[in-house]
Amino acid sequence: MIYDLIIVGGGPAGITAGIYGARYKLKTLLITKDFGGQIAKKAVPIENYPGFKEISGLELIQKFKEHLEKFKIETEIDLVIKIEKNKNFSVLTKNGKKFESKSVIIASGADPRPLKVQGEKEFIGKGVSYCTVCDAPLFKEKTAAVIGGGNAGFEAAIALSRWAKKIYILEYGERVMADLENQELAKKMGKVEIITNALLKEIKGERFVNAIIYQDRKTGENKELKVEGVFVEIGSQPASSFAGDLVDFNEKGEIKVDFETFQTKTPGLFAAGDVNEGKYKQIVTAAGEGAKAALAAAEYLRNLK
Repeated sequence: MIYDLIIVGGGPAGITAGIYGARYKLKTLLITKDFGGQIAKKAVPIENYPGFKEISGLELIQKFKEHLEKFKIETEIDLVIKIEKNKNFSVLTKNGKKFESKSVIIASGADPRPLKVQGEKEFIGKGVSYCTVCDAPLFKEKTAAVIGGGNAGFEAAIALSRWAKKIYILEYGERVMADLENQELAKKMGKVEIITNALLKEIKGERFVNAIIYQDRKTGENKELKVEGVFVEIGSQPASSFAGDLVDFNEKGEIKVDFETFQTKTPGLFAAGDVNEGKYKQIVTAAGEGAKAALAAAEYLRNLK
């Protein structure tokens, strides 16, 4: 079977593209490792998505998914590992499946950026976490460190404050970059201590995490904090490597696109949402890009005929 359109990714961009593809009567397949992307793991309520004064990430993505299911497009729960192009596109998955399509939208989003410090890999699931929504309840009455002083770091600390007795936020720079609103919320919790100029050097433990070592960048002194959890919030990296040489990448690994159509350098191959080089990474912009990419794919398919 040859599809008109294959969409890679089940976040806001991918789901919106699926809805538009279905409405344009395109034979569409959506392949995703899971539904939701980063918003399903968002630790604090979403207050800036039109139509909802306040809604959790899990609730919002469920509404997205229910909307998609109305159109009964085909879905495949799998991880895409490679895209090739001959006459049509071939999409290969981790489970050894191969799908063919006339056009493809990459909407695979971004994955958490690792710290790349000693002990990180060894203690994943044993105190090291990249998902506050998933793991915060495990740290009831415990002490945790959040690595990263941006909005994501502060939102993680705010969510953790419901459970943990003490939370450290470690920021590499001289000052935190989170919005003042998030800073004020964290301050009100009375459990959060901010440490700036902190370079994390090591995560320590036996069976589970029991401490971290960081360097004070002003004095050069190494210091130890006794913690039982480490939440990594230093940003994300685009899940884009499977596109290979069919696309051009910027220095961050984001896919370069024409922002009018979201087409990559390869005709018929589009990239929408956090995976592309767009400056603003927001739920509403991802959904909008998914819609535009699907409209452009429909136009591309019409021109093929």
